Amino acid sequence: MRAVIPGLPTPHPLADQLPAVYLDQDFLVRFLGALDEVLAPVLLTLDNLPAYLHPRTAPDDFVAWMASWVATRTDEERPVNQRRAVVASAVVRHRERGTRAGLAAAIRVETGVEPEITESGATTWAVEHGGALPGSAPPWVRVRLRVADPERFDRARLERLVAAEVPAHVGYRLEILAAEATGEDPGGPA
Repeated sequence: MRAVIPGLPTPHPLADQLPAVYLDQDFLVRFLGALDEVLAPVLLTLDNLPAYLHPRTAPDDFVAWMASWVATRTDEERPVNQRRAVVASAVVRHRERGTRAGLAAAIRVETGVEPEITESGATTWAVEHGGALPGSAPPWVRVRLRVADPERFDRARLERLVAAEVPAHVGYRLEILAAEATGEDPGGPA
């Protein structure tokens, strides 16, 4: 919550708004000076309102509040730049939620690593009806993440993220591998 900040100058002193005849009244000038100290944070906030309403420039304590505006959460344990990125990309990610691109974007924002995503779904086009359907049943997604040190990676956090981003009826498998690993598994989830 914003409050009085000692010594904060006001951009619009109230005494400057008085007619000249009142400027020699010491009590009135001191009284208005006290009001200036109370109003300075309000006036400066209003003067800088566009900066308060953008996740890249808002004060750190506003970022979590802004996250609630776009129906997302920020983890206070994460660096502030990462929390800002989550809020800034939330609306776009909501549009893509439940898609491969949306899952990849959410993982990129959370980890900073580009995931390899394989899924069972597919589309096709045919001139005649009755052709074989593409993809496989039941639906599944495999997320493979290559990181420098898999042992130190927070798997539980990523599991929660993937579970929240993948549609409810779709099973998933998460693989966290060392960055130099290159073995390929052609099948879906076990």
